Amino acid sequence: MRSTIGRTTMFFAIAAVVGFAGVSCMGVESGVQDDVARMVDGADQFLVSLSDEERTRATWTFEDEERQRFHFVPDETYDRFGFPLEDMSPEQRDLAQALLSTGLSQRGHMTANEIIELEAILEEREGGGQFSRDPDLYYVSVFGTPSTVGTWAWRFEGHHLSLHFTIVDGAITVSSPTFLAASPAVVTEGRGAGLRPLGALEDAGHALLESLDAAQRSVAIIAETAPTNIVSGVELAPNPLSPVGIVGSDLTPEQQDLLMAVIEYYTGVMSAEIAALRLQKVQDDGIENVTFAWAGGLGYGEVSYFRVQGPGFLIEFDHTARDPNHIHSGWRDFDGDFGRDLLRDHLALVEH
Repeated sequence: MRSTIGRTTMFFAIAAVVGFAGVSCMGVESGVQDDVARMVDGADQFLVSLSDEERTRATWTFEDEERQRFHFVPDETYDRFGFPLEDMSPEQRDLAQALLSTGLSQRGHMTANEIIELEAILEEREGGGQFSRDPDLYYVSVFGTPSTVGTWAWRFEGHHLSLHFTIVDGAITVSSPTFLAASPAVVTEGRGAGLRPLGALEDAGHALLESLDAAQRSVAIIAETAPTNIVSGVELAPNPLSPVGIVGSDLTPEQQDLLMAVIEYYTGVMSAEIAALRLQKVQDDGIENVTFAWAGGLGYGEVSYFRVQGPGFLIEFDHTARDPNHIHSGWRDFDGDFGRDLLRDHLALVEH
């Protein structure tokens, strides 16, 4: 593997500038344009920077089956396509970072780049192991023609990070599936000591668990042993899981707020417009209809799993892979992954 430490640090530093200055690298103030316009801007600038050969690697038609492929495993175990960071010029990396920032909040943008940074840390620790740990193996893909009125999509994906954004008739759909993971879950020493990309999500789950009384825990805790991974996996169209656990209607108002805090972790990863869409769907479904379930150990550092499931969405958190310092988590929309709900409405209008 080529040395990536310097280039990764540069990419990470650019993320801090692009994601936190309130100004994109194109000089557009945050909030002046809506999310779709910023995405179109970012995608166009990125695609213009590519050669014909590079653009062929980075683009597909919207209808291509590739648009609905996703995974969170290393490249050795999955054929991942798109234009990777490792083949980008410094300018193209800047533009890829700018595009990534259009779909995420400042916190989400930093979280994504912390996940990428962990690959460099793992490479220092595990170099020569079963899997290459390369922070340059993250890929940008665009499906269709970026447009503020048309239908298109884009993806940013690599090990432990899978982000999908679908625009239908110029409207952003809830971005899903979303997958965020961290290994190590917390960096305890050396480079990146203290880094804990998904710490706020883990804390939110534990805060809710610890608020439950004995009777509530007896309902919320569904198994003494945690599953070995997130249960929904990488199913193209996941079905709701068993509605086990404690339902929101059996929580106090304060506990419902803690349940919302878990949900708001994931909504807060996304840009303001997408976050508002996600929260509106949760509110429409009703927090009283959302369930919280826990399996495995109850303390920090123990093998554990929790999920939050509403009528239309699923959040899973798994602290079990290899050792309990390795987290997988994801958000799935039962009807809306890859924009299926908006696409169905779009086709119905076209057909009539």
